Formats: sequence, structure tokens, C-alpha cells
Amino acid sequence: MKILLLGQHGQVSQALQQSLGRHIELTVLGREQLDLAKPHEIRQQVLQQRPALIINAAAHTAVDQAESEPELTFAINATAPGILAEAAAELGAPLIHYSTDYVFDGSKATPYHEADTPNPLSVYGRSKLAGEQAITAVGGSHLILRTSWVYSQHGKNFLLTMQRLLQERDSLNVVDDQIGAPTWAGTIAQTTAQLIERWHTGQSGPWGVYHLTAKGQASWFDFAKEIAAHLQSQGKRVATLHPIPSSAYPTPAQRPLNSRLDCSRLEHAWQVQLPDWQSALNECLHAAN
Repeated sequence: MKILLLGQHGQVSQALQQSLGRHIELTVLGREQLDLAKPHEIRQQVLQQRPALIINAAAHTAVDQAESEPELTFAINATAPGILAEAAAELGAPLIHYSTDYVFDGSKATPYHEADTPNPLSVYGRSKLAGEQAITAVGGSHLILRTSWVYSQHGKNFLLTMQRLLQERDSLNVVDDQIGAPTWAGTIAQTTAQLIERWHTGQSGPWGVYHLTAKGQASWFDFAKEIAAHLQSQGKRVATLHPIPSSAYPTPAQRPLNSRLDCSRLEHAWQVQLPDWQSALNECLHAAN
């Protein structure tokens, strides 16, 4: 089976390249080969490749930077996915696309379901929602997988930042009033591989929008405490952690306070099992050793 993977160096793409390598002809196009900010190139490239399945793991994910460059953000996160969906439909190939908890405003008291009304607070969130809508408008076979708080041993993310700062500083303030599910890129990739296998063997669930995160919930402060505990278990000295509210750490882009996503629909419809966030973090940390 020939799969076209868009995005090369991102966290999810790196994990997918490890999870999808077996029994699959995988073509990976990074920014150097296909710039998603140039819409006229997308359809031509995809039709030239003629894949059986397309995975879009490319995105403009610099949330704060997006506030000052909305046109570029929307080109990559909104316009490009729509064109990909059109090309996929033309080929009769399913499209798997990743979205985000940032499509919601975080004002709900309980975890978000797929049917809840989006209300993004940031340029990034609005662009990702527009990408979802563009894909849905085209129709065709597609999975839009919303995830949250993605981390791995690659790129820029909370895990790597905390590992560094915890060892560099004596004291560290971490936001404690934003709640979500830290989700390892490996979990996303492994689950995606299972979804592809279900589709390939005729056992797929309905196409559409699904939530895909680790189970459980944590604040950024809770997440930092787990990372610190792991460093301490290795005999390393770490900074003292202090919880602070979001108001004490202003950023250009507003974050949702509640980023919890209910993933039961994906588990039931596609027969996959998602790990709790602590187990996945432990697997990620031990895989790096």
C-alpha cells in the first residue's frame, strides 16, 4: 500500500515514519519538497504520487507566532487541507488529518465531545477549525483526529523544555489552571497505524471527526511534576516547582483552560484502546534511554 505523508520533521510525522515503516510504501514530503503555503503546488504533487492513502501531519503549530502571521497560518492550516481533500477525493484515497483541542474555547466544565460547538480563541485555533471545515465540505473518506498537548523526544515541546529548565534553574513556575491530556506523538502514530490497518482489512468505523488523546487529565503543573520525578529517579537534581495561574504567564495567543477531549467515540467505533497519559509518558521516556 502506498501512503503519502505530508510533513517530515514534526513530532507526529517522525513518530509515523517509525510506526508505518513496515509493509508500506511510504513517501514523505517535507516543506522542501512541498510547501503547503503554496496552494497551486499541492494538487499537482498529490496526483503525481497517486497514493492509496494520504496523511497530513504538516501544520503551522507555532501558536503564539500565528497571532502575528494569520495569512501564512491560514494558508497552511486551512486552505491546504481543503486542497488535499479535493485531491484525495479525485484519487478515491482516504485522507487522515490532525486537528487540535484549540478549536474549543475551554469554557465547558467537562471533556469535549466531537459534537460540541467549536469556538476557538486564537488564530491557530481558528485556522485549524477552518481546515476541518474545508475537508468536511469536500466530503469523501476522511478522518479528522483532534489531539492535544503533543510531546515527544523530537522538536520543540513541553517535555523537552521542562527537562532542560528543571535542570538549569533552582525554581520554576508552571501554569496550573489549564487542564488537558498530555499526548505522546508515539501514541498518535501507533493509533493511526491501527486505524489504517482497520481500514485496509475492511474493519473501519465511520469516517469523520474523532478525538484522539491519552486518557486521564493533568495540568501543565502536574505534567511538569511527572517529568521532574523521572529526572529525580535518575539521580538528577531538579528545580522546585511552583503552580501559577494563566494570568501570571501572559502569552500572545489565549489558551483554553479546559482542553480535555472525550475519546470514547474513537475507541468504540474503530476498536482501538488508548493509554493513560502517565503510562505513555513513561514509555516515551524509557524509549529515549
